[in-house]
Amino acid sequence: MRATNPVEARVIAQIEPTAAGLGYRVVRVRLSGNRRKRLQIMAERVSDGEMGIDDCTKLSRALAPVFDLEDPVQGEYDLEISSPGIDRPLMRVEDFERFLGFDVKVETAVPVNNQRRWKGVIAAVNGDDITLTTDQGEAKLKFSALSDARLVLTDRLIEDDLRRAKAAEAVTEQNADEG
Repeated sequence: MRATNPVEARVIAQIEPTAAGLGYRVVRVRLSGNRRKRLQIMAERVSDGEMGIDDCTKLSRALAPVFDLEDPVQGEYDLEISSPGIDRPLMRVEDFERFLGFDVKVETAVPVNNQRRWKGVIAAVNGDDITLTTDQGEAKLKFSALSDARLVLTDRLIEDDLRRAKAAEAVTEQNADEG
């Protein structure tokens, strides 16, 4: 799910070592547009899951030489480095584990019990098995069967995001005071 085509997969393979070396995790890569292409790279800090403007700038500058060396996209394109956002996509099993108890919308590549779209709360994660609590009861889905998954914006998610942002800011301030 982090890449939907070979070009995006190649971009991930190319940039992940640089991003990881700087302490970032590549969440997702998307190439869109026909005439004027846009290469969107979603990333977050490994340490706390945050991604500010300074982080986007830092990662963009670090990736420029990587793309200069071997550009994976043919033709001109705009490069966009962004955070996953509060209602972020869930691209790895670890993302489901991290957001256990939160509301999510998922879509499967093929119907499961005559249904492709699901909305519910992440109730459990066991290996490749994702369990959602939905209005219709429990839904057990295979992570490998998902084509899309993202958090649903709720008051609880906003409160949790604010709490995490404050904690990350406190760590940054503490590191600045020590340095």
